[in-house]
Parts: sequence; structure tokens; C-alpha cells
Amino acid sequence: MPLYDIDRLDNRDPKKIDRFATFVERTLARYHRSEVRHIERVPSGGALYVGNHNAGVYTPDTFIFGAAVYRAHGVDAVPFGLGHEVILQLPLFNQLLAPLGAVRASHENGERVLRAGKKALVYPGSDYDAMRPYRLRDRVIFDERRGYMRLALKTGVPIVPIVAAGAHSAIVVIDDLRWLAKLIGADRYLRLKVWPLVLTFPWGLTLGPPPPFIPFPSRIVIEVLEPMTFDRVGEQAAADAAYVDACSERVRLAMQAVLTRLTAERK
Repeated sequence: MPLYDIDRLDNRDPKKIDRFATFVERTLARYHRSEVRHIERVPSGGALYVGNHNAGVYTPDTFIFGAAVYRAHGVDAVPFGLGHEVILQLPLFNQLLAPLGAVRASHENGERVLRAGKKALVYPGSDYDAMRPYRLRDRVIFDERRGYMRLALKTGVPIVPIVAAGAHSAIVVIDDLRWLAKLIGADRYLRLKVWPLVLTFPWGLTLGPPPPFIPFPSRIVIEVLEPMTFDRVGEQAAADAAYVDACSERVRLAMQAVLTRLTAERK
């Protein structure tokens, strides 16, 4: 089966999205006893979903949210997922994710999606967030990445934060070992800034991105926050580093407050 071009926006297949939503509802959503709150807050038109990233490439909350927003608002509300190009170019991942709307994570692709009046999903923390140590599982980690904020300001779309609690407990990351990723060149050759030490079932401890595993059945609660708009938008706003930092911190703090509350609820 040929690979999809991961820069094209016309790979999406509504029939496959519908079938996959049903699959997620019958499997991941049940296994993780998931709950998605305030899905009615999703606006019409272009918007940038911003989430906290969890459980490496397993990322169950991505698919649970996607299925929920599809059922509530239809295919137009399903985001184009801006994903890691190494993952999206792997044969099985490519043929599964591209028809669902996954495209290469780039500023250009994000701008094309948003200017077309559609929705995109980004995880600003990327691998730093997705492979954060277990002791930081209840933290939102964006590091210094601000590209998502510049994209939202440049295109003038609202940001819709999506916060997931419990998803990162599907695996146990002992440490992200950023220093090791740099030492072995993973940051240069694979565009991976971490090379984690991970505990999964049935493999036990593994070094690096883990092979397919059976996730721990942690309960996942996802909350959609109110859309966030900003006083200044456009090219000049996106080029103002101090303003971009302030807006990004506003988003992160709002998400952290909700993650802290949901974490307390789950306990």
C-alpha cells in the first residue's frame, strides 16, 4: 500500500474517521473509563486545539477527544493533527493516521489548515511533554516552544485548550534522559530531544521509545476549556517575542490550573 504525502490536506477520509471513532469508543474509551467534559465549548470555524501531550506515541487522549468531538460536532470539528514527521512516515502509522487528518508538524501546514477555516491540534511540549518523567505527570510542560502561539496570533484564530488528566499514567517514564538523546544524536537524526527510560507491560524497563505495549488502565478525564482570544493578532503581534511569551504563559497557566483540579478529582 503506498504511503500518503504527509503535507497534503486532502488525505482525510470521513468514512475512515467514522469507523475509527467507533473503534475508539469501543476500546480506548472503555478501557480507560474516559470522560470528555464541555465538548459544547468547541467553536465553529477555524481554531487551534492546544493539548498537554501524554504517554508517548500511544497518546490515548488524542483519539478519545477526536472521537468525542466527531460525535458532538461532526467531521469539520475533527482536527488536523500536526504530528512528528518521523512517526508519520512510518508505514503503518502513515496509513492509519493520514486518513484521519494527520499532517507533518510545520508552521506552513498549520497556517494552511487554519486559514482554510479548519481546526488543527498541536502539542507544544512535543516529546518533552509526551515523555516527561512520571513524577511530573501532573504538569503541563511546554519548555520554550512558542511556535503554536505565533501561529494562532498570525492567523487570528482562537486557541481551545484541551486538558487530559490520567493519560500519562498509561506508561511510567522513569526519566526522559535528554542528555542521552543529545549524546547519541537522536536530536539530530530523529528529531527527538529525549531518549526515555520507560516502564511498560510486558517489557519492563526499556531504553528509548518503547515497543508496542499494553497500557496501564488509568482513568482519563479530558476537559475542553473556553476558547481563548487575544487583544492583538496578525503578523506584528506574532513577531513580538515578549507578547508571544505572555500569551503562551496565559495558555499554559490556564491549562495547568485545570490539570491540577482534575488530578485532585481523580485521586
